[in-house]
Amino acid sequence: MKILHEGKGLLIPETYLSKLDLLETERAIKLTKDTFEQKLAQALELTRVSAPLFVRPETGLNDDLNGVERPVQFDILDLKADVQIVQSLAKWKRMALAAYGFAPGTGLYTDMNAIRRDEDLDNLHSVYVDQWDWEKVITPQQRNKETLRQTVEKIWQVFLDTQAKVCDAFPAISRYLPRKLHFVTTQELEDRWPEKTPKEREDAIALEHGAVFLMEIGGALHSGKPHDGRAPDYDDWSLNGDILLWYPPLERAVELSSMGIRVDREALERQLAIRGAEERKKLTFHRMLLEDRLPLTMGGGIGQSRICMVLLEKVHIGEVQASVWPEEMIRHCAAHGVHLL
Repeated sequence: MKILHEGKGLLIPETYLSKLDLLETERAIKLTKDTFEQKLAQALELTRVSAPLFVRPETGLNDDLNGVERPVQFDILDLKADVQIVQSLAKWKRMALAAYGFAPGTGLYTDMNAIRRDEDLDNLHSVYVDQWDWEKVITPQQRNKETLRQTVEKIWQVFLDTQAKVCDAFPAISRYLPRKLHFVTTQELEDRWPEKTPKEREDAIALEHGAVFLMEIGGALHSGKPHDGRAPDYDDWSLNGDILLWYPPLERAVELSSMGIRVDREALERQLAIRGAEERKKLTFHRMLLEDRLPLTMGGGIGQSRICMVLLEKVHIGEVQASVWPEEMIRHCAAHGVHLL
């Protein structure tokens, strides 16, 4: 299938035709989200909790993602102080686990809604972010790659079960997800394709295996450069990864989930030093972690709209999510039968 490049970052298959009309799409979105949420909670023994839309900057709870994204900040009259829209809930979830007193092997999940003002808008990225954020308590003995792998495999089974439910309800949708995930590290990809960019390596390995879990993201590779950026204060860079799917409608790899075993005291100290961010030790979250007042955890985020997009075989995230887009992108999509909500 020929892929057209229309404007900055926009990809559209030349002969695209949505398999569901608008009303069917809305019904399928609800079925997809309801099914995935229920099965994720069962698979990982998670309890749903409420989560904040904004936090105070001085708590250190907000996530700085790759370190360059600007959070949306505004003042609250009664507080006489500023707050920030969350960019993710990685740190907040860990504090919530401590506050609620979750036992090892159990955890929480929540609907995370965020605004990422600096996002480059394209088929997969929106200013509005909606995802399931989950976190669970683990023991010191479980801080290893085998725990990570077993958890990823459970999550992938949730993807497969959700696909089956959606396809039963909407027969026009294809069952194309591979049954198994291939596990690979970022260093293995660099060793195999040193001449490729990280994104090109992701596309190559996803095309080869259909779906992969790409591990160890954030630290420097043998080349001296990291595969991709990661904040130094939530994932342990040696115990994390992304689920990547080869997505035929766009002929590229699509990230479905980012997750990992979180930093303990030693990993936090090490990664803050690498990033030159040791001043964060003064923040509330970081002090609690360094004083061993937070549980050991693992967790991640799973994009709700991203899941709906790939399971319903759409080509733009705006087909399953109401957001704002550049006028040029709206025009190009409309000209090729891509209806943005």
